[in-house]
Parts: sequence; structure tokens; C-alpha cells
Amino acid sequence: MNFLFEQTVDGNRYISWLMSGLTWTLVLWICAGVFAFVIGVAIGSMRTAPSTGLRIVGRVYVQVFRNVPLIVQAFLWYFVFPEVVPKALGNEIKSMAPPWASFVPALIALSLYTASRVAEQIRAGINALPDGQLKAGHALGMTTLQSYRMVLLPQALRITIPTLTSEALGLLKNTSVALTIGLLELTAQAQQINEFTFKTFGAFGSATVIYLFTALVIYQGAALLERRVEVPGTHAHGTAATNKV
Repeated sequence: MNFLFEQTVDGNRYISWLMSGLTWTLVLWICAGVFAFVIGVAIGSMRTAPSTGLRIVGRVYVQVFRNVPLIVQAFLWYFVFPEVVPKALGNEIKSMAPPWASFVPALIALSLYTASRVAEQIRAGINALPDGQLKAGHALGMTTLQSYRMVLLPQALRITIPTLTSEALGLLKNTSVALTIGLLELTAQAQQINEFTFKTFGAFGSATVIYLFTALVIYQGAALLERRVEVPGTHAHGTAATNKV
């Protein structure tokens, strides 16, 4: 791995290329994660709403964005979208300076795709709650929106933290798709190092270690959060069931 500390053509070191790629990976992961969570909670709530119209809209969103491959969505936002919007807007998009010209389409694609998966986790969490909680909220004088915000969603989110952790880790790995539209994230930087040094194992091995370390940190953080917001009694029941088996 000594080659990582060799000087590059731009006067830096190859390790700095990897750190730059990691920075863009994390920025993309955080931004897409926030947008995906917000959109996913909204769509997941619509999937369980009393209104048939809202349920249909939520279902259509999930079916469209979950079943179109992520890389195709990235290409659509990068290559196609600027061509179908009004010409002035399209020219503005095309004239964006790098790396934003690649970052923004990648962010949109990752956010919308991941939101469709988060929505299904939220829907499952809400459906796992006992029947009648929405009616109980109404009985207390709450509107449907207030019942979701103060009764259903807080419980559903606590239930779905393990599956949302899996989605967060999946999103971290999916950020590598951004290299296909020109964003120099971690995988793209490893590929670039390989092209300059022909150290294939070293370049991609280093990227693998960085991905693994980052994923472990995210997992441990999510595990701590899960323990802090754990629904009382659920862990004990799980332990008892395990011992019984």
C-alpha cells in the first residue's frame, strides 16, 4: 500500500484522492439519506392512509421508483431530464459546474429510489401496530394527520430501526452508482488510481477497507440508537423466545 503515499500528477498523494472520494461519498449518503427519509415517511404514511386516493398515489410511487434500476434512474436524471424541461432551464442544468453537475442528478436518483424502499419499511411498521390506534387518536380529538404524527409514526419508527439501518447501509453502497455519471466518489477515485498506477488490488482493496470501516461505524451508531429508543419489553420477549427455542 506504499503507492498510496506517492505523489500524483496534480501534486497530491493517492491517499488524498481516496479521502476526497470518501468525502463525496459521505456527503452524497447524508444528503440522500435525509431526503429519502423525509419522502419515505410521507409515502409510507400515504400507503396506510384511510384515503383511497392517497393509498393509490403512494403505491404508484413505490412501484415506479422501486422497480426501475437505480443506474437507469441516474442516467435519466443526468442525460434525459435536461432535454425534456424548457430549453432555458435545460441549458442552466447543463452549465452547472462540476462536480455539482453530477452530484445533483445522483442525489435526486438516490433519494427517490431509496425513499421508495423506506416507504415500504414505514408501511410495514405502521401495519404492525395494533388495530384501533388511529381510531383512539380520533377519539382523543386528533385529526388523522395529528394521529399519524404523534401516535403511529413514533411507534413505527422505533419498530423499523433495524430495517432502516439496512437501508442506510444499502444507500452507502449505492452511492457508487454516481461514478457512472462522472462523480468522483470513493469507487471512482479507486478506479482512477488503478488507471494511473495499475495497482488494481491495492486501489480497490483500499476502497473496500474504507467502505467496510464506514459501514461498521454506521451499524454501531444505529445499534446504539436502537437500544436507546427500544420499545420496553420487546428485547426481553425476544430473548425469552430464543431461549425457548
